[in-house]
Amino acid sequence: MACVLLFGRLLPFSHRLRGTSICLLSLFLSYLFYCALFPDGAIMQTSGDPTPSCQRADGAKRRLQKSLSCLLPSDARLSAVEASRLKADQRPHFAHHTAGNGTPSPPMSNLKFGNKKLPNAIIVGVKKGGTRAVLEFIRIHPDVRAAGTETHFFDRNYDRGLEWYRGLMPRTLESQITMEKTPSYFVTKETPHRISTMSQDTKLIEVVRDPVTRAISDYTQTLSKTPDLPSFQDLAFRNQSLGIVDMSWNAIRIGLYALHLENWLHYFPLAQIHFVSGERLITDPAGEMARVQDFLGLKRIVTDKHFYFNRTKGFPCLKKPESSGSPRCLGKSKGRTHVQIDRDAIEQLRDFYRPYNVKFYEMVGHDFKWE
Repeated sequence: MACVLLFGRLLPFSHRLRGTSICLLSLFLSYLFYCALFPDGAIMQTSGDPTPSCQRADGAKRRLQKSLSCLLPSDARLSAVEASRLKADQRPHFAHHTAGNGTPSPPMSNLKFGNKKLPNAIIVGVKKGGTRAVLEFIRIHPDVRAAGTETHFFDRNYDRGLEWYRGLMPRTLESQITMEKTPSYFVTKETPHRISTMSQDTKLIEVVRDPVTRAISDYTQTLSKTPDLPSFQDLAFRNQSLGIVDMSWNAIRIGLYALHLENWLHYFPLAQIHFVSGERLITDPAGEMARVQDFLGLKRIVTDKHFYFNRTKGFPCLKKPESSGSPRCLGKSKGRTHVQIDRDAIEQLRDFYRPYNVKFYEMVGHDFKWE
């Protein structure tokens, strides 16, 4: 009422004032009456008011510094608070979530997606054939996840059980394929039966290579770890002058592909086994990986754009991804220079392997041209 009377007295003089002056005068008078009505500089709140405190008391000099929530009616202020909380709830939270039982839940960045599944496909062999290369190349595919190390479940750890084996697998989404590789599976007699017991639908990948070259590569790797190893010829032959090969030596025995494959065909049809050429994996990695992707029922995503030939290693490497500063090549043990073997010994081994190779070609319906 006092404001109305005062404005009434000032009205006759208003024609002498500009609009801006009138506005400033009105604000000043409103401030004076506000101070008269609220001498303590506070808006009293009820104990149940959920809004922030609007009290501003700083001694003799009181300044009006109110947030928007203080100028709104109490019901409007509550809506503003609720809106603020809703906005906060919609933001991603990365720390100290609390579950219903009061236990903090892990940050979102630490949450794990997918499930650990038994493998849909296994690279079963052979040692020094190129199994690591196939695994690293196929892992580029977004629909493939693979165990990083050789599990040796079906040949050394079978008594640990399938749940232990499952625990070694990576987490995968429903649309992804789970894989592992252990090259010794192909030459272990019990492995085909054990894998078929787990699942008769398991797809098998076998990387094969000229058995003579493979044996020399195997020996070279062993020699690097055991320098006092006997010579290659001493291990490969019972009697070299007579051309009698020692089939009990593991480096020789692995190359008898036809004998090992017979065991696998008792448990899996040939159509369920894909054979990768270790030689073509070097000369045409994209072509070999295209056939692997077809066999696994995957879209051809791993192509020639992913590879380049490393002349130093004599082996294809993966081109560097955009997020990496260097290309990805296989380890130092891959592509190492083989030890020199007597030419006569090599020819004797070729003669030894020839009938086994021919039989293997007939069994798989493909000539790998190792002669």
